[in-house]
Amino acid sequence: MAYFLQQLINGLQLGFVYALIALGYTMVYGIVRLINFAHGDIFMVGAYLGYFALSSRSLATVSDSMARSIVRLIPAAGTAGPVLALILAILLAMAGCALLGTVIERVAYKPLRNAPRISALITAMGVSLFLENFTNLKFVFGPTPRAFPRPFEISSFRLGGVEITSIQIIVFVVSIILMLALSLFVNRTKTGRAMRAVSMDKDTARLMGINVDTVISVTFGIGSALAGAGGVLFGIAYPQILPLMGIMPGLKAFVAAVLGGIGVIPGAMLGAVIMGVTETFTSAYVSSTLRDAVAFGILIIVLLVRPTGILGKPMRDKV
Repeated sequence: MAYFLQQLINGLQLGFVYALIALGYTMVYGIVRLINFAHGDIFMVGAYLGYFALSSRSLATVSDSMARSIVRLIPAAGTAGPVLALILAILLAMAGCALLGTVIERVAYKPLRNAPRISALITAMGVSLFLENFTNLKFVFGPTPRAFPRPFEISSFRLGGVEITSIQIIVFVVSIILMLALSLFVNRTKTGRAMRAVSMDKDTARLMGINVDTVISVTFGIGSALAGAGGVLFGIAYPQILPLMGIMPGLKAFVAAVLGGIGVIPGAMLGAVIMGVTETFTSAYVSSTLRDAVAFGILIIVLLVRPTGILGKPMRDKV
């Protein structure tokens, strides 16, 4: 039983990272009906931005200064410097990826807004290949894998026979905070309501005075920011990064979005958790070489049995 619970925690850790990527897929699809295959590469860029931020002495200096200020107010927070460094790295990665996602939307996708859907799909593949090959150049990130820096030593806590690490706690806490923030933003803010209106009917939303182009850009920015946070969390959990690292997590997050019901935000979270747990259990109880086959087997089964996903609703048109 302890082994089962241990694998469940490991699967939830992976699933939460997938969820941050899958949310971008499902938000973009829900708004513009586009499968943004470049999203996995934005996740990779987020991991590299986190890498450079955590390797920077400037960020360490700023986080230490902030920690000393906090200690004056809360003496117990004397060791908060490394945690603040990680938070700053996540925020920097989110900001950088949000900017990158917005630029990609403006440059590559907006000119094809009224083109056949297949044109935008092919363009998304082109953007993905561009990012992978451009970042693979030596003067950019280079093809050599890099060890992702961890700002603090890993601590382990035992609950019964189950061990949970400080890294897993950070992944859970940050992911839950970001998903709750997204849920509040979509359901409680004016821009969030505009996003829901655009996802239902762009023309009607435009007639109601909503700036559809701005809403689409905001959607790309938010989805990319979540992918950037996922990249940093993936880096500290599995500390090796390289320019092609976004391919497989991106594809699995896409499968998770389809599994939960692409275009449905809670569905993406649910699908990602199912994917992460299934993949981990496959590695633990069957074979690690079959985990990718199981992931894509799930996609085939879902498309055959319930094409709209677990929480999706029937639609007239599909990609």
